[in-house]
Amino acid sequence: MAGSAAAHFLVPGFYERIVPRPLGHARFYVYASGVAELAGSALLALPRTRRIGGWACAALLVVVFPANVQMAVDGGVRGASGLPGSTLAAWLRLPFQAPLVWWAAWEARRDVPLRSPAAGPAATPARPSVP
Repeated sequence: MAGSAAAHFLVPGFYERIVPRPLGHARFYVYASGVAELAGSALLALPRTRRIGGWACAALLVVVFPANVQMAVDGGVRGASGLPGSTLAAWLRLPFQAPLVWWAAWEARRDVPLRSPAAGPAATPARPSVP
């Protein structure tokens, strides 16, 4: 996610070509999705925020799916050569989005202990005794 986020800022023109045209303002959507991917990456990196990061990344992958459809409908990335410009690669990429969403949701659901199991159970405050 972090690598993809960086690419949004390093080569925004590549991503602008796949933003669905009815949305307009392609550069805005490229930067916004880059910021969202970067934030999701940061949240995934920390055990305390991994759950929200996983769900945020899963949601982001679903939200940007129309850009992948646009790329396939366009027959690859307009103006790109090689694999990114390939019609076949663009269509084959679509079903691979599902495992990415699954992975992000898995990250959100997996049990990540926030403290060491060796520390034992958390201390509970003493309750006053009632006569």
